[in-house]
Amino acid sequence: MKADDNLCLCFHVSWRKVINYTRVHRVKIPSQLAECQGAGTGCGWCIAAMKRIVAKAESLPTDPDGIDAWLEQDFPASADYAEGRKKHIADKNDPQSD
Repeated sequence: MKADDNLCLCFHVSWRKVINYTRVHRVKIPSQLAECQGAGTGCGWCIAAMKRIVAKAESLPTDPDGIDAWLEQDFPASADYAEGRKKHIADKNDPQSD
């Protein structure tokens, strides 16, 4: 995962944008990130990642290379992340998955 990849795949909001928004606006709860171009208000797949960003906001690296290193270490590759979202959406639409 890279900082310029999309965190919110519904609204095409990058990891970098969400991380910077979290810092600038001192976000304390993930739902506040909905103000960041609607992140987290579509299918809901990105909410878990947004919770992790908010929880670690104080200790996240500030330099671009550090952010990329953290994302590569703690999150799946972009293609795997997108596949997880597809499964998430399919499970939400399958009444037998409840």
